[in-house]
Amino acid sequence: MTCLPPWIIIDPWLQQWLAEDIGRGDWSTQGLGLQHRGQARWVAKENGVMAGLPMAARIFQLLDSSMEFQVLVGEGQTVTAGTVVATMAGDLGSLLTGERVALNLVMGLSGIATMTRQYVQAIADYPTRFVDTRKTTPGLRVLEKYASRLGGAMNHRLGLDDAVMVKDNHIQAAGSITKAVQTLRQNLPYPLAIEVETSNLEEVEEAIAAQVEIIMLDNMDTATMATAVKLIRQANPLIRIEASGNVTLANLTAIASTGVDFISSSAPITRSPWLDLSMQIVQN
Repeated sequence: MTCLPPWIIIDPWLQQWLAEDIGRGDWSTQGLGLQHRGQARWVAKENGVMAGLPMAARIFQLLDSSMEFQVLVGEGQTVTAGTVVATMAGDLGSLLTGERVALNLVMGLSGIATMTRQYVQAIADYPTRFVDTRKTTPGLRVLEKYASRLGGAMNHRLGLDDAVMVKDNHIQAAGSITKAVQTLRQNLPYPLAIEVETSNLEEVEEAIAAQVEIIMLDNMDTATMATAVKLIRQANPLIRIEASGNVTLANLTAIASTGVDFISSSAPITRSPWLDLSMQIVQN
């Protein structure tokens, strides 16, 4: 199930973002002396997957506790251009003041969900699962990974404390895969799993011998990757296999066809364009 953190966690973020935008006062709105209620609607200007609308409602309600924000499409739902995704009614000044922060948040998260859905659908006929990475915007990781899940991906580590990933620099620092894993086994709390990043078949064999739980095949061509998968399956079918590095929509199915369990990519979070939405005042 995909769910947001509780509001006690999210509210301080929303308040901070509103304070950043409002500064010493919204002169455009306050200068007009708007004291009455109004109505507005949000319209999708292109096709995509929606994410973040409950937080948009919360932003407006922080500005006006009586704000009525009606979400018309579900989180993770695909919409087409022209779809009214939400309507709102409340203090007109609050509608105008909260517009940009709320739209920015939803457009960014919806962009991530939209591109993630494309990646997930590309390998829908394979048992391989698509997962995200820790390449996220500082301060926005929880929300960006929430949008990733709405798009259909699995989350990889939310942080360094979720699991152990022995990357190339860790291996270099420790001296070898074997030395790194041996040292980690002596120091890790139960039940953290160990994943080792490998870039060639020799490293794959060393990771198998070290009896790690997950082996990442990083930046391998698909022929080498397929060979690596066979080696791992023959040695220990319980080891999970992840492919990563230079993953694109163009090569996604070729990677999935090698038999890996997971394909990880940062692209939907780091390269997705925002989904274009607009707010229209319909009555004041």
